[in-house]
Amino acid sequence: MSRELTEMSLEELWQLFPVFLAKHNDLWKEWYFEEAAVLKKLIPEVKRISHVGSTAVPVICAKPIIDILVEISKDSNLLDYKYIIENCGYICMTENDKRVSFNKGYTKNGFAEKVFHLHLRQTGDNDEIYFRDYLIEHPEVANEYEKLKIRLQKKYRYHRDKYTTAKTDFVKKYTEKAKTLYKNRY
Repeated sequence: MSRELTEMSLEELWQLFPVFLAKHNDLWKEWYFEEAAVLKKLIPEVKRISHVGSTAVPVICAKPIIDILVEISKDSNLLDYKYIIENCGYICMTENDKRVSFNKGYTKNGFAEKVFHLHLRQTGDNDEIYFRDYLIEHPEVANEYEKLKIRLQKKYRYHRDKYTTAKTDFVKKYTEKAKTLYKNRY
């Protein structure tokens, strides 16, 4: 994200980067693998790297943003990796000692062709994997989720936080079902 973008208000950013959904694109998987390979070289301490979010679920539409979950060991300091990831073109959006989030592909003209959200976490902080797998293995639930996303996208096109918050109960419900069903899969 360029300096001009960091000086914009949240409302201005939401106008430039609205919530919009696209039909599943098989390229998303390729883009994930390409980016994951780069990240693995930069961070050899990676314990697991996963394609999460709706772009990882082939049967539903998604915001065309590749979500990548990078897990490192529990005794690692996440912030030690901040500058390494930033040097790969990512912008740190939020950080604390438990989670660090980055974005890549946001330009002063809007979204780039490839857009990524990177979620850096310690091993085991990975609910998104459970939710992803549940949607893949339960297409009727994935279809319900897609319908919810379409409704919310129309309502909150220019308010990403409200869009995300409005999905929270659904995501929590099925993440808990997945964790019960899959036990300690991850």
